[in-house]
Amino acid sequence: MFLGIDGGGTKTAFVLLDASGQLLARHEATTSYYLEIGFEALRALLRDGVQATLTQAGVRAAAVAHTFAGLPAHGEDSTLLGRFDALLADVVPRSSVGNDMVCSWAGSLAGADGISLVAGTGSIAYGGWQGRSARCGGWGEIFGDEGSAHWLAREVLALFSRMADGRAEPGPLVDLVREHFELKHDLDLCREINGGAARSGLAQLARLATAAASAGDAQALQLLARAGDELALLAAGTARNLGLPADTAVDVSYSGGVFAAGELVLGPLQKGLTRRLPGAALKRPRFGPELGAALHAARLAGQPLSAQALARLS
Repeated sequence: MFLGIDGGGTKTAFVLLDASGQLLARHEATTSYYLEIGFEALRALLRDGVQATLTQAGVRAAAVAHTFAGLPAHGEDSTLLGRFDALLADVVPRSSVGNDMVCSWAGSLAGADGISLVAGTGSIAYGGWQGRSARCGGWGEIFGDEGSAHWLAREVLALFSRMADGRAEPGPLVDLVREHFELKHDLDLCREINGGAARSGLAQLARLATAAASAGDAQALQLLARAGDELALLAAGTARNLGLPADTAVDVSYSGGVFAAGELVLGPLQKGLTRRLPGAALKRPRFGPELGAALHAARLAGQPLSAQALARLS
């Protein structure tokens, strides 16, 4: 059996699989972004989530061949790597901890060579090619994470402010933001946001860009097109970091809530890939990142799931 933990800025998913591709248990918890909740809360969240998953399946930790946890911000502070690595030491007997980008890659491409884009609360790209691996992006919400839900939310708020005070032509986005926050006065938005909105909560505002674009808001549509193009840049940067020529035939897949916008993001992403990485083929994800975490745990155990097991899991 293999236990996968897919951490994220909004939620954390725990999945237990067996070698035949049978899903034995699944559990979900809140954000595992340590910069938001703190390291001790992260440790408790992982311990409780693992226990809930094992209890659901009716098995002991000793029966799990390997556990992999992909967590946001892992690797972005080298002084904390030891603390990350020790998070599961007293919870399961055999475990590895890495960045959550690995979960997306292992799931969307089923562990095959290629590049995976993650656009959830934050954004990052990760690729594997002939034994090499590379990442691009994932610099955080203050000066990075372009194309992510948090980035889109920030752009939505900026566009609302321009529309509200006459710097931009008002569109459907104005009323959507007013309704979402139940604003009596537009400037009350400052109170709602500047009072310390959580990163994960703020990212939910990205949905307003999709709603506004679907209602005919041309400027919101442009925001989503920019998001798709920024994600294409991440894929191209990953290919460059892997040492791949731009015309290399490489699969690119994706995961994360931003892609719920469908063609509003995927269309510009495809156009951006055509310009910057003409050999790329955009593929629908085969599995989600939570299953990817468990599939990667199997690989780390030296027991990757067979084609038959993957077919069963599909």
